[in-house]
Amino acid sequence: MASLRPKSLQTILPKNSGRDMFGHISVRHQGGRQKRFYRVIDWKRDKDGISASVVAIEYDPNRSADVALLSYKDGEKRYILAPVGLEVGATVQSGTDIEAKPGNSLRLRDIPVGTLIHNIEIKPGRGGQMVRSAGNAAVLLSKDGQTVQIKLPSGEVRFFSSLVRATVGQIGNIDWKNRVIGLAGNARHMGRRPTVRGVAQNPRSHPHGGGEGKSGIGMKSPKSPWGKRTLGKRTRKRRKYSDSIIVKRRK
Repeated sequence: MASLRPKSLQTILPKNSGRDMFGHISVRHQGGRQKRFYRVIDWKRDKDGISASVVAIEYDPNRSADVALLSYKDGEKRYILAPVGLEVGATVQSGTDIEAKPGNSLRLRDIPVGTLIHNIEIKPGRGGQMVRSAGNAAVLLSKDGQTVQIKLPSGEVRFFSSLVRATVGQIGNIDWKNRVIGLAGNARHMGRRPTVRGVAQNPRSHPHGGGEGKSGIGMKSPKSPWGKRTLGKRTRKRRKYSDSIIVKRRK
């Protein structure tokens, strides 16, 4: 399918191997991955009223979900996330007054209650930012004027504007979590370097290190590299901007 992919929709994804601008390791256990092309995904789905046919369903090494290559009637090609049930030759569309079938993009006010959706915008016109990984789907629970209640995959229920867009359907590649890497070399090609347990290191290298024999971590709770407790510590801001739109927390 490489011949079908326009060069305008792919670019080399640069490697940083977990290094910062000074070349120092800022994220451990990264490096050495295979060269990748980044696929430019159409998160906004703003070509309203122009139908597109699915040319190919492709593997994307940069995300857990598969991607679908669309060819619009005006000749333009774009990538979208491939939902369950979308096949080569199918027709998808975005806009208003269209059927709420997998792959179509509509405003929340035009989607029936109880529909599975993904690629949800947070603000109108910004593009999809929520529910974008393989196998995930949110459920449209209710509509009330200019607001809509949606249950997210985490179990959280929150308000959204009825003007934001979402794509109908559950994201495909559901069995992604069941994949077995199998070989250490496969992990290295994915950019994962070996991970050493903190308790096996010396105290200078890791907060869990040191001690005679198998002494455990030597503290009541694990700590971050900056000394902050991490076991059960809540990291969400107490007064976050989204508190007012959350109906039910995931916990």
